[in-house]
Amino acid sequence: MSAPTRASVVWTATGVGAATLLVAAVNPNDQGHYPTCPLLALTGIYCPFCGGLRAVHDLAHLDIAGAFARNPVAALALPLIAVVWALWAQQAFTGRRLLRIQSKPWWGWAVVGFLAVFMVARNLPGAGWLSPA
Repeated sequence: MSAPTRASVVWTATGVGAATLLVAAVNPNDQGHYPTCPLLALTGIYCPFCGGLRAVHDLAHLDIAGAFARNPVAALALPLIAVVWALWAQQAFTGRRLLRIQSKPWWGWAVVGFLAVFMVARNLPGAGWLSPA
């Protein structure tokens, strides 16, 4: 994998920052602002990402409990993604890696498996606490 460029870091931050500001300003809990999840609309099944926009909205307003209620996976993953991005940016601007993480070939499959288990679990009867409130 090639080293990140400063431009790629800046453009990524600009895009993600703009999207986060939009979600923070335009409440996803209000009907009509964002499209419904296609899987939910077609089948009535919550996907692993259902409630993700509402979790981002809550995190942007520092409502950690609300974010966990909407989508606990997103509430945990988004800060982790921010840390990974910060490490990526640090490498782009200094040329040195602060932390070297050796990814394993099975990590991608583990994430897919975890998301599949989470999707099944949040759709089980009695698991209403996992559904996007």
